[in-house]
Parts: sequence; structure tokens; C-alpha cells
Amino acid sequence: MSQQERIEDLKVRLADFMGRIEKLDPEETSVEDIDRLISMLEDLEKNME
Repeated sequence: MSQQERIEDLKVRLADFMGRIEKLDPEETSVEDIDRLISMLEDLEKNME
């Protein structure tokens, strides 16, 4: 995968992550929801290496 493709992939993933955060209702967010978000961030971090 080229550098440009990696950047585009990361942009898509980050946009998905931000969309999920914006849709969260603090009153209904579970620990599992937060764990999934943390996992997504960890995957993004690994892809940046």
C-alpha cells in the first residue's frame, strides 16, 4: 500500500470514528461502546507506524 493510500485509509477510518463519537448519547453509552472506540483508536495508531 502506498503512502497516499495509507493516508486516505486513515482519513476514512478517522471520519468513521468521529461519526461514531458524534452519535453517542452519554446517557446510553456503555463500557463496551467505549472499549470499541478505544480499540478503533489503537488500530488507527498501529496503522500510522
